[in-house]
Amino acid sequence: MANLPKGGSVMNLASNVVRSAGAHPDHAALRLGDDILSYRTLDQASARMAGLLRDRGVTPGDQVAIMLPNSPDFAIAYFGVLRAGGIVVPMNPLLKAREVAYYLGDSGARLLLARPAFPDEVRTGARQAEADAVVVDPGGFEALLASAPLDEDVIERHEDDTAVILYTSGTTGEPKGAELTHANLSRNCDVVAAELLRLTSDDVIFGGLPLFHAFGQSCTLNAAVTAGACLTLLPRFDAGQALQMLAEHGVTVFAGVPTIFSRLLQPPDRNAYDVSRLRLAVSGGAAIPAGVLRSFEAAFDCVVLEGYGLSETSPVASFSRVDAPRKPGSIGTPIPGVQMRVVDDSGNEVPQGETGEIVIRGHNVMKGYWQRPEATSAAIRDGWFHTEDLARVDPDGYFWIVGRQKDLIIRGGYNVYPREVEDVLYEHPAVADAAVIGLPNPDLGEEIGAAVVLKPGAAATAQELRDYVKRQVAAYEYPRKVWIADMLPKGPTGKILKREIVVPPADG
Repeated sequence: MANLPKGGSVMNLASNVVRSAGAHPDHAALRLGDDILSYRTLDQASARMAGLLRDRGVTPGDQVAIMLPNSPDFAIAYFGVLRAGGIVVPMNPLLKAREVAYYLGDSGARLLLARPAFPDEVRTGARQAEADAVVVDPGGFEALLASAPLDEDVIERHEDDTAVILYTSGTTGEPKGAELTHANLSRNCDVVAAELLRLTSDDVIFGGLPLFHAFGQSCTLNAAVTAGACLTLLPRFDAGQALQMLAEHGVTVFAGVPTIFSRLLQPPDRNAYDVSRLRLAVSGGAAIPAGVLRSFEAAFDCVVLEGYGLSETSPVASFSRVDAPRKPGSIGTPIPGVQMRVVDDSGNEVPQGETGEIVIRGHNVMKGYWQRPEATSAAIRDGWFHTEDLARVDPDGYFWIVGRQKDLIIRGGYNVYPREVEDVLYEHPAVADAAVIGLPNPDLGEEIGAAVVLKPGAAATAQELRDYVKRQVAAYEYPRKVWIADMLPKGPTGKILKREIVVPPADG
C-alpha cells in the first residue's frame, strides 16, 4: 500500500484463517451440533464471501454489517469482510427495525448480511437506512456462496486501519461505535491465545458467548482461529445443552459471564456429565462473586481465571494468570503491553488500597468512537482511556473492581459500592442472582435496594436476606429494601442490566 506512513506495517486479522488453514487444513475450526467446518473449508468459504462482497461493490475501507447468530455463518461473513478489506459492523440478531436503522445509519454500512430473528424488521430498518440487506435462512449462505467467485487474496490493511466497529451497550445515551483496528484485535487475541489461555490446536473452546460481542469475538472466535483450535457453538445459552456440549464435544476451555457460571451449577443432574477434559474456565463481562467461583471450581475440577476489559479495549485489559497466585474476586494484573492505573477525578494516581477510576493505556485501546471526536476526546485523555469503572489495587499489584462510577450509591454522605454488597448476597445459599441499586431518598439522597432471584427450589424471605447482609457489613451499607424477583433483566451476554430493574411499590 503506497500510502503507508513510514514505519507502518501491514496486517489483516483475516490472515489468521489462512495461516491456520495452512497448518491444520483438516482440523475442526467450528462446530455446531454434529456439523463440523474444517479450517480448509472456513478458508475457502471466507474467500468466496470476499468474492461475493467485491462483486457487490465492497471496496477496502467500506463498512459491512453482519447480523448473524452464533453459527459458522458468522465466522465466514466476519472473515470474508475482513479479507475484502472491509470493516465489520457486528449487530445483535434480535434487533428491531428502529435499532437496525440506527446501527446502519450511524456506521455508514450500505450492506447488511443477516439471518435475524425478525426478518421483516431487518428489511424495514435497512430500507430506512437506505442500505441493502441480504437476508438468508439457515443454510442460505451455503447456496449464496456456491456461485460466488473464489477470491483468495487477503487485502493488506495498515495496522491502524479500522477492522471492526463494535457498538457499546448504550447505558448512557445512544450506543457509540468503538473503532478497533487490525492491530488492536490481532495483538489482543495473540496475548489471549498464547499467553493467557495457552491454547493449542488440540483445544476445544465453548462458544456460548455472543460473537457479535467483544468478549465472544476476541476471546473465543479470534483466539481459537489464532491457535488453530476448535470453537464449538451454542446459539442460545441453555444450561442443559451447555453441559451436554462440554461432555460430548470434549470442551477444554469454557468462557462465560458470571450468570452463566451460576446457571451451570444449578441442574440437578450436573454430575451425570463427563467434563473431565475441561482444564480452564474464563470469567469476564462482570465481576464473578467469589462464592460462585469457588463452587464452580469444586464442581467442575478446573481453574477459573478472571479477566477484565471493555469493547473499547479489544476487550482484554487485565487477567489472572495460570502460573501466578490467584485471588478470587480480583481481575488480576494488566496483560503484556498494557498499563492500568487507578486515579482520582483529577487524573492523579490514588494511594494503594484506595478507590478510584481505572484508566488504561496500551495496544488494546481503540482508535476512537466512530465519528464522535468529542466523545473520543472525553474518553481518551493524555493517551489514557477512562473506563468509568471503580477499583483499588492491592500491595501485589492486583486490581479489584468495586463498581461503576454511575452505580456508586451515596447514602447520607457515605459511599456504598454495590459490588461489595452483592458479594455478600451471593454467599447466601438460596441466592442465584443479585443486583444492588440506589433508590431515591429525600433524607439520605439515596437508599440501598437489592433485587434477588432465588435458586430453583430454594426458599428465603426478603427480611432474611436483609438481616443476612446486615450482620456482615457496616450499618450504612446493608440494603433497607430487598425484594424477590422472578428474574433480572440481562443483556445479550447474560450481564445484569441494572438500569432496567423495576422497583416494586413501597408496600410491595
